[in-house]
Amino acid sequence: MDRQLLSGDEAVALAAFHAGVSLGTGYPGTPSTEILEAFDALGGRAQWAPNEKVALEVGLGAAFANARVIVTMKHVGLNVAADPLFTAAYTGVSGALVVVSADDPGMSSSQNEQDNRRYAIAAGLPMLEPSDSQESYDFFFAAVELSERWKLPVLYRMTTRVCHSKSIVAARQANDVAGDAPARRFDHDIAGRVMIPANARPAHRRLRAKLAEIAAWAESSPLNRVERGSGEAARLGIVASGVSYLHAREAAPNASFLKLGITNPLPLGLVRSFSATVDRAVVVEAGRRCIDSASWT
Repeated sequence: MDRQLLSGDEAVALAAFHAGVSLGTGYPGTPSTEILEAFDALGGRAQWAPNEKVALEVGLGAAFANARVIVTMKHVGLNVAADPLFTAAYTGVSGALVVVSADDPGMSSSQNEQDNRRYAIAAGLPMLEPSDSQESYDFFFAAVELSERWKLPVLYRMTTRVCHSKSIVAARQANDVAGDAPARRFDHDIAGRVMIPANARPAHRRLRAKLAEIAAWAESSPLNRVERGSGEAARLGIVASGVSYLHAREAAPNASFLKLGITNPLPLGLVRSFSATVDRAVVVEAGRRCIDSASWT
């Protein structure tokens, strides 16, 4: 295994290159910009679009043709791309489509503090949240596998501290995890791709069925893990995801943790079972209440 010191953005780029991603497209904006820059430097096919909507539409077209695609943008850019994003949840994809939303809690370089986990819930798309560079690398392969298994775009939420902080990454060989990139092909599927109401209604039912399957899978997914604490502090249980997990771990190193890697669909059974093993359960989040607002208590 090749150990490197990488930022979260660089780790995602390396994972995309190793996973056989055919196209990286996006619109530049801190803290997401370095992903495509690093992907291009590695030899991947990367291109900027005139805006985030165009980037997602280009990526979606390639994913319709059975390619593996990454689309990158900062959190406010997902507003621009929302139109195709919501419909892409209905049309699905043939290959794999990973949409990186680089959120900026604290507004280090942004005009607002938008929490795009709400987009995953509203659009009905699975969302993964890495907490450091190693997970940024590893979780990307999981996102590709999830997208190809359920034929859905996957939202990949990063935050400024994950994007720009550097940590050791043990990289794998190209195609070692996600398998060989599939052959390109385009199948004309009017009923599945053209979302007039007659096609959208059954597509909505298919999407909800897929989300139910993903929710069941998330209950035992290795992307989520329970870490038992020690001593009296172990009676405190902390539920966290992304960089919030690292902050909470530093503040309460001996507490018990449920570290969530997939936050939509939320594994409610796992959260409930974890909270039942501690005297007090606390949710720590970077942004608006999302996990804490779910009906799991």
